[in-house]
Amino acid sequence: MGQQKSAPEGGTRESERRRTILRAAIDVFARKGYHGCRIADVAKEAGVAYGLVYHYFKNKDELLETVFETGWSGFISRARLVAESEGPLADKVRRIADVAFEAYRVDPRAVKVLILEIARSPAGARINRQTAFVDVIRLSAQMFTRAKESGELRPDVDPLLASALLFGSIEMGLTAFVVGLADARDTVMLERAKAQIADSFLHGVLVPGVEKAQGEPPRTEPSRSELSKAEEPKPEAPPEVSTWKREKSGTKSKAPKRT
Repeated sequence: MGQQKSAPEGGTRESERRRTILRAAIDVFARKGYHGCRIADVAKEAGVAYGLVYHYFKNKDELLETVFETGWSGFISRARLVAESEGPLADKVRRIADVAFEAYRVDPRAVKVLILEIARSPAGARINRQTAFVDVIRLSAQMFTRAKESGELRPDVDPLLASALLFGSIEMGLTAFVVGLADARDTVMLERAKAQIADSFLHGVLVPGVEKAQGEPPRTEPSRSELSKAEEPKPEAPPEVSTWKREKSGTKSKAPKRT
């Protein structure tokens, strides 16, 4: 019985040490960046011996990969619950934005690492970003497809592109906080940003009828026939006509003045 009891305790202790090191890695990556971070920095942040980090993670790359897998899998699972739930599309879009911004509110450093060190940095190239990002876009695209079939989505909107635009808007909105353009401690600003992203995506940024009220006709792209006409070269005058005009003008200029 004593051995059966010590095994779970040992397992719990091992898991706790691993989580402590992983948490330290997130904090150091967020503060120094992936390339500016050393394993010794992680060990110091975690308060453990240098060699213990290598006991759980073989190198810095594996640390970054684990940060991504842990953070991203949690976001995917929560986003899937929203996308596959019942309810109107507008509510789902707002709830997905809420999932992303709530993750940032709870753990801003982890989201910073996901956006700056994994999604955009060359360091993240070691991670299969394409598969991860494609998965979330396809997941959301299915939600938009169902909304299109039910008549909630405009018939001219492509579900896959709508999904990419939604997550692109969320990512750029979070980036404003991650890079310091907006104060991460301002909860009111976080709520405002989340709502504005969802509303802008769902309804656009202009008040209905604003162009008409300002007296500006809606802009339209020129037709192909108009473009082809504009690109057609203008016909030149025949050489003999041009020569005759030059000779005639020259003759007039040489006419004797009356005295």
